[in-house]
Amino acid sequence: MAKCSGCGTAILFGGVKRGNLRFCNETCAAQAQFLHAANQIPEEIIEDHVAQVHQGDCPKCGGPGPVDIRTSHRVFSAVVFTSWSSHPLLCCASCGRGEKLKHGAFSLLLGWWGFPFGFIITPVQIIRNLAGIVGLGEPDPEVPSAALHEVIRRTLATSVGPEAIEAES
Repeated sequence: MAKCSGCGTAILFGGVKRGNLRFCNETCAAQAQFLHAANQIPEEIIEDHVAQVHQGDCPKCGGPGPVDIRTSHRVFSAVVFTSWSSHPLLCCASCGRGEKLKHGAFSLLLGWWGFPFGFIITPVQIIRNLAGIVGLGEPDPEVPSAALHEVIRRTLATSVGPEAIEAES
């Protein structure tokens, strides 16, 4: 049985071939080509862009950095339905705290109303937001996070354009 070269899923029938690689579908093949292009960008270019973004102004409020990826968490529940999610945002610490407060309040009001997961997930998401507000688990202001590096790498790969990705394969 063949395995997808992109995601590792077993391929029972068909699949998409790109050279000597086999993928489960077109989306997986395109994603693999994109990641390949992203990994071809020289590390010094990535580091230069990361430093510019990290020490630059916040794209959300225009205030001073350091700018990094800050994640807020929320939960919504209704009777037997519960949905929870994390929301990464490129911003300064102040904007990150604001998002955590906003999503924490959202969860506090709308997270409890589902059984059984609303009662379980709501306190978890609220605590995750509160921990971030007081600085626990937040990125070091002196050093750009791995998440910021990944966002910059993907942004640069996207700016290269699809024709460059096609030429790579």
